[in-house]
Amino acid sequence: MSDEQHTTPILLLALTPVVLTLMILGTQIFYFGVFEPHIPLAIGVALTSLVGIYLGLTWLDIRAGIFKVILVALPSVSVLIVVGMIIGIWIASGTVPTIIYYGLKTLSPQIFLAAGMVICAVVSVSLGTSWGSVGTVGLALMGIGEGFDIPMYWTAGAVVSGAFFGDKVSPLSDTTNLAPAVTGTDVFSHIKNMMATTIPAMLIAFLIYLGVGYFVIDSQSVSFVKIEAITTSLASNFTISGWALVPALVVMVLALKKFSPLPSLFAGVVVGGAFAMVMQGQSLQAVFDYANNGYAIQTNIVEIDTLLNRGGVQSMMWTISLVLIALAFGGALETTGCLRSIINAIKSKAKTFASTQVAAVGTAFSTNLVAGDPYLSVALPGRMYSPVYRGMGYSTLNLSRGIEEGGTLMSPLIPWNAGGAFVISALGLGVSGGNLENLLYIPLAFACWTAPLIGIFYAYVGWFSPKATEKEREEWKSTGAKIAKFNDDGTPVTD
Repeated sequence: MSDEQHTTPILLLALTPVVLTLMILGTQIFYFGVFEPHIPLAIGVALTSLVGIYLGLTWLDIRAGIFKVILVALPSVSVLIVVGMIIGIWIASGTVPTIIYYGLKTLSPQIFLAAGMVICAVVSVSLGTSWGSVGTVGLALMGIGEGFDIPMYWTAGAVVSGAFFGDKVSPLSDTTNLAPAVTGTDVFSHIKNMMATTIPAMLIAFLIYLGVGYFVIDSQSVSFVKIEAITTSLASNFTISGWALVPALVVMVLALKKFSPLPSLFAGVVVGGAFAMVMQGQSLQAVFDYANNGYAIQTNIVEIDTLLNRGGVQSMMWTISLVLIALAFGGALETTGCLRSIINAIKSKAKTFASTQVAAVGTAFSTNLVAGDPYLSVALPGRMYSPVYRGMGYSTLNLSRGIEEGGTLMSPLIPWNAGGAFVISALGLGVSGGNLENLLYIPLAFACWTAPLIGIFYAYVGWFSPKATEKEREEWKSTGAKIAKFNDDGTPVTD
């Protein structure tokens, strides 16, 4: 059954599985105090399927829709697997320990958060993947922050701000290419248009982190005995050398030469494995074990053991299972027409450009919230709102920026989203173990949530909100792009 044949449910029916699932999810996380969203989301799949069957769909129709969404997002699952390998291997190769060692020797607590954000942003732009940046450089920064006695949630907030903002403006990033593709613009115009919100948001975040470093974090309380113990232990268990950074440099060079992120990261696994054997004296069997099960070390220094005993494909299975179930929920919502009904309801309330921009950003965020997938949160509103912007005479560059900010940037701030689940797992925040205070990284990832607010502000005052050019209008005509018609009250005609 095609999408056009689906019966779109009324809004109340469409909201029912969403609201019930969020209630069950909230009970699991906040009442029971257990961060395991898997079963609540699986129940959400069942509830949404019942709605679909009530509307006349068969289970085979719903299953096909679920698998379709999962198939689209399988590249992200592949990245999770490779990043799991790379974490274990880069610890064994000495790459992560070397970054921690030199970071503790050269950085100061005052500038650490601001510098960490910038480092993650640069690496993420180079690699084109926020997840790769979080799992490698971000992990090392967590170790440096631990040495400085900086709370994990502050360090995680800075890492997320830098990594996901770098991803947002990298021409190598999948979501940065997806957003202009679904809205009918080109990637470089899209990146240029995003600078109006990117630069202020990054500057605000940088100044906040710098201010926190100088006025909130008590550098006097930093234990230099603890730092010395960490660096001494690292030096005694690993060969600390600039050569250990070669695996990271290889990945960055391949990315800059426009190799896809997945083969570039896997090359980092291979080179890292070779360096683990040559520099650190590891056996081939041990390297295979680290890639699958993660690195293991016992130094009797809690900070090092907690940080370095991680990685491997198996460590990502909790996250991968969550991502797959969340994708199934999103696929069921899309196949049954529930998401379409909700988006149409939001879209029908937008009568001005500013309210349409708010609706687009809000829809991308809401899709992230209920569907758990950053790809769907970019693609779905991108497809549905493009005709509205064209009908209003505005460039769809406004839309591509809005869905990137509501989609890409907000995904790590939703714990059961693919982005949020990965951040929690890769950075070792221990939320599933009951350390819910580490969820404070969400409001502390300033760059991620200030950008959408700046974009909405621009929409209301008319700044950096380009109208469609004659070239764009001609392109719409030549490609037969859909252009929305409007009702007498100014609202767009819904699908």
